[in-house]
This record gives sequence, structure tokens and C-alpha cells, in this order.
Amino acid sequence: MLIHGVDFTSAPGRRKAITVATGTLTGRQLAVTAIRSLESWPQFEVWLAAPGPWIGGFDFPFGLPREAVIDLGWPQDWEALVAHCAKLGRVRLRETLDAYRAGRPVGEKYPHRRGDLAAGSHSPVKLVNPPVALMFLEGAPRLAQSGVHMPGLRVGDTSRIALEAYPGYAVRVLSGGARPGSYKNDAKSKQTAEQKRLRRKIVRQIVEEGLGGIVLTADRALLASLAEDGSGDRLDAVLCALQAAHSWTQRAQNFGLPAAMDPLEGWIATVPAPTRP
Repeated sequence: MLIHGVDFTSAPGRRKAITVATGTLTGRQLAVTAIRSLESWPQFEVWLAAPGPWIGGFDFPFGLPREAVIDLGWPQDWEALVAHCAKLGRVRLRETLDAYRAGRPVGEKYPHRRGDLAAGSHSPVKLVNPPVALMFLEGAPRLAQSGVHMPGLRVGDTSRIALEAYPGYAVRVLSGGARPGSYKNDAKSKQTAEQKRLRRKIVRQIVEEGLGGIVLTADRALLASLAEDGSGDRLDAVLCALQAAHSWTQRAQNFGLPAAMDPLEGWIATVPAPTRP
């Protein structure tokens, strides 16, 4: 099976591109053979339209918190919600979310999806550090328009399957549930030797132990580049690919997604459902 892992950005360009790791899954072994940079939306859209079969893990929120959607009076159907936000555009979305958070109590400014709480990921209404609301705005409509199949959210071309991924969760799994500290930074001036040490450790783990039972293989140059890239984009793309690969092995069980997954919020691949509702 062809596997993709996508480290996303809400504003692709030469300095910060969408990074895509691609490989093939044979048994429990993912052989990553290429990592490419997509520096514009047209490049991403052309890549997304590539014929299947493939499955990809995309590092951006596919949905928004139901609580926020209800509070704002937005559509509670996923496709209608995505179309509504796309129509708002970046400026009006930012203004709307800023006003929404301003009206919420201190300590409750950022509502989360159930999957965010389970994965420890950021609220999708956040606009800075990282701007995940803008990532949703730019990513979800393009997935919908591309016709890909999004389990639990949208029925589409089942030869092209898109799942939400989150490398931060993968790193915590590799660290035994602990938060290992920062292993990346987009600003070169803030990239440290300790971060590089952590990236090397992560690479060694996914090669020797694997993630979710999926072991990474690649040539030496590619593996070295995962540790050398101080932004972490290449490593994050590979971690997303590993999450997608693991989900493919669970395809008979709805790709490992919870049976009670909220069809508005979505869920993050490989993250177990909470034991409590």
C-alpha cells in the first residue's frame, strides 16, 4: 500500500513548505523512499488529486469543536461547516474567533474536541503558535474538494483515504506517555543541540522499535536528514506516515477510529478513544 505523511502549513512557500513523506507498506514495514516539498496551494492540490490507491496522514485538524460550532451558530454538518468557513475566509474567521474567545471565561478560552483532549493537541480555534484554525480553514476545504474519502466525516473516493494525524502524539507514545520536550523549531536561531539529540533518538526508536508495530526503513541519507532538519518538518511527515500506515492495518475496524466518533469533530489516527464518555 502507498502511504503518505503530510506535515501541513497554512501558508506554504519556499521558507515553509508542505512536506510530504511517501513510502510503501509491506506487512509491518514502512519503506519511506521520498520526501518532497510543496511550496504552493496549486502544487498541493495537484498532488492531492493523484490517483490511488493510497492512504495519507495529514497534520491539521479536520474538524472544529462541537461546542464552538454550536455557540457560534455555525452548521453542524461537516461539509456545510467546511463550506461556511471557506466562505468566511481568513480575515472574517480570525475576527469571529477572536471575538468568540474574548467572550469566554478565563481558563476556558479554547474549547477542544474530544480527540484533542485524548491526544493532547491544540484547540482548533487557536490562531497562533500554532495557527491551527487557519490550518483547518486551508486544509479541510481542499480535502473536501479533492473528493478523498475521510472515514467518519465524508464518503469519497475510497482509493484515496485521508486521516488526521498528529506527530506530537506519536512522539509522546515513543516517550512512554511523557512529554519529551521540544525537538524542533522553525527559527534557525532557536534550534539547539538538545533538539537534535531528541530527533536522533526518535529516529532510532522508529527504526528499531517502530510506532504502533510499524517499523520504518529508509536509506542512510534520508534517515540522517530526519535528524538534521531542525524545523522537524521531515521527521513530522514521516511520523504522520507511520500513523497512516498503522491505521491501514486497522482498516477492517474503521481504521482504528472510535465507533462513537463525532462526525463533526473527527478524530486523530492511532489515538485511543477515552474509556469515559
